[in-house]
Amino acid sequence: MPAIPNMGTLAITLLVMTAAAAFWVATADSSKQIIVKTVKGEKVCDQGWECKGLSKYCCNQTISDFFQTYQFEDLFAKRNTPVAHAVGFWDYKSFITAAALYQPHGFGTTGGSETQMKEVAAFLGHVGAKTSCGYGVATGGPEAWGLCYNKEMSPSQDYCDEYFKYDYPCSPGADYYGRGAIPIYWNYNYGKVGEALKQDLLNHPEYIEQNATLAFQAAMWRWMTPDKKGQPSAHDAFVGTWKPSKNDTLAKRVPGFGTTMNILYGDSVCGQGDVDQMNTIVSHYQHYLDLMGVGREKAGPHEVLTCAEQVPFNPSSKSASSS
Repeated sequence: MPAIPNMGTLAITLLVMTAAAAFWVATADSSKQIIVKTVKGEKVCDQGWECKGLSKYCCNQTISDFFQTYQFEDLFAKRNTPVAHAVGFWDYKSFITAAALYQPHGFGTTGGSETQMKEVAAFLGHVGAKTSCGYGVATGGPEAWGLCYNKEMSPSQDYCDEYFKYDYPCSPGADYYGRGAIPIYWNYNYGKVGEALKQDLLNHPEYIEQNATLAFQAAMWRWMTPDKKGQPSAHDAFVGTWKPSKNDTLAKRVPGFGTTMNILYGDSVCGQGDVDQMNTIVSHYQHYLDLMGVGREKAGPHEVLTCAEQVPFNPSSKSASSS
């Protein structure tokens, strides 16, 4: 009759087996199946759900390789405190799921690891600044309170512009106030974003405040899409794939974080010197660079980091298109 091990020996054996199984699962989960092909002389890759579709950008690290849950929690440490206004709405999974739509197009997957991390910090710098409920003496400082909001709390109007009644008619009863990670305003902007994401946001703008993945995707669409033909997207301006024209140079528009503010907000932020609204966005970006281990010293000199002296790409009209 075989010897029966005592309970202590059995417990140790089970512990070793459990640890070994956990190690195997972690190893299996962390290993990616990367498909690599050559198409028309160019190397292209597919990394599964997060970076899918045979793209040159998918041959680089994906965002989850260098930006993980604990870092998201560090950047947005106060978003679920009782005084926040969107408790339980924003999370890392929603961000990564949204990013999967744009990583094959270069979002967070352009250039080397430092450029990739800087772009994620830059995008989230805008997000944090535009959704913060922090103030000067708030615990952790203003930069700790990003993703506090997912919508404008006290809209002053319905943001329906009748000028666009043929292309983007306002839906009866709908309000087009600011919603999302980089807030969307006005019926025509909801219409454009809705067309791009194949969502009926013109008739249902409330979808943005009901779905965090969609809210992040809307912000990423704005980041990746030029406002007008012949102008760069915020993504292109940041990663340096945009080459300024002579007119851009004369207007002091250069590749970098400053020009992303010019593209997204125009003269509501830029061309006014070192105003508080601009500096708040810059400080979020710098803070996130520190938290992600890149360091704010990598943000670049003042003329690259800010848009204080830049001429706006698109001077404001009677209807501001962004906050």
